[in-house]
Amino acid sequence: MSERGKRKCRTGIVVSDKSNKTRLVSVERTYRHSLYDRVIRSKSKFAVHDGKNSSHVGDTVKIMESRPLSKTKRWVLIEVVSKTSEI
Repeated sequence: MSERGKRKCRTGIVVSDKSNKTRLVSVERTYRHSLYDRVIRSKSKFAVHDGKNSSHVGDTVKIMESRPLSKTKRWVLIEVVSKTSEI
């Protein structure tokens, strides 16, 4: 049997939960500039499939790369790492 390739995993914060079974997750990464040797922060937004609608805005979630599920969705929610405390 052939083994499946390694899938990328990221941790980010849910930015939008307005769509049904879809979340927008913002992932921040830091890297050092090759020429100026300065630390740079950059953000990326991913459309993530959340089949149970378990996450909400502000939650920290873990996502994993998957096959294309729609035009924009290529990531799947693995788990909700921490919930936000809303009153």
